[in-house]
Amino acid sequence: MNNFMILAEAEVVEGGDLGNEPATTTQTIQADPNQTLPPPPKKKDPMFTFILMGLMFVVFYFMIFRGPKKKQQQQKKMIQSLEKNARVQTIGGILGTILEVGDDEITLKIDEANNTKIKVLPSAIAKVIENK
Repeated sequence: MNNFMILAEAEVVEGGDLGNEPATTTQTIQADPNQTLPPPPKKKDPMFTFILMGLMFVVFYFMIFRGPKKKQQQQKKMIQSLEKNARVQTIGGILGTILEVGDDEITLKIDEANNTKIKVLPSAIAKVIENK
């Protein structure tokens, strides 16, 4: 397969006279038999592709599902630890002191002077500022 021949024909016109027959020459060029062809490109292993896809799935799982789930667990733990007289901030930015903790609502005192109270859902508590 390394031996091949290239035949080329060239027309050589001598002189400027159009009446003369053109001289035709044929050259034979032979390739070097010691020259090697480049190796064919390697095919990728399909198992390698499946392993890469599996690794990407694991990374996406931790980024998409595990992060928010961990945050929800921390929020739930913080809500369960709420007690009376703790100073908290709601997700709306309201600061208040807990007067009463119920299963489905929390009563906050937000103004000392007017004794203003508001009831919020436990999920509306963003963070505990300080425990008294």
